[in-house]
Amino acid sequence: MESAMAGMAYGMLFVLGAVVGLVGAFSQAWTVQLGPLSEVPLAACLWVIVLFAVTFAAGRMMRGKMGAAAVGLGWLIVSMGLSLQPSAGDFVFSGSAGLIYLYGGMGAVVIAFLCSPSSGGSWLLRGSGIK
Repeated sequence: MESAMAGMAYGMLFVLGAVVGLVGAFSQAWTVQLGPLSEVPLAACLWVIVLFAVTFAAGRMMRGKMGAAAVGLGWLIVSMGLSLQPSAGDFVFSGSAGLIYLYGGMGAVVIAFLCSPSSGGSWLLRGSGIK
């Protein structure tokens, strides 16, 4: 019963990552006009921060890197699927906002995964008696 609950939790974290990826992909292009010639892709930067926070929180909540990996994998599958250019020519990610969202999001997922706690100790030291 406990493993079924854990499996459902990881499945929901995967769906959460997919939802973050879907909503973020279609709202990352919002910009803030700072002057007559300069725009800042504020939404893309905020979505990278949100993605890091959700991924890191999932890793902490599940007390292991698998929680962070589930959210990150959900986001990655949706974002990479939307980054492909279809034959019709419509493209979701364009300009600097799209680059910030895709590359910053990948970096945020990797950093959140690495900062999440490990469960069970080091695999290198397992069985050696050293903790």
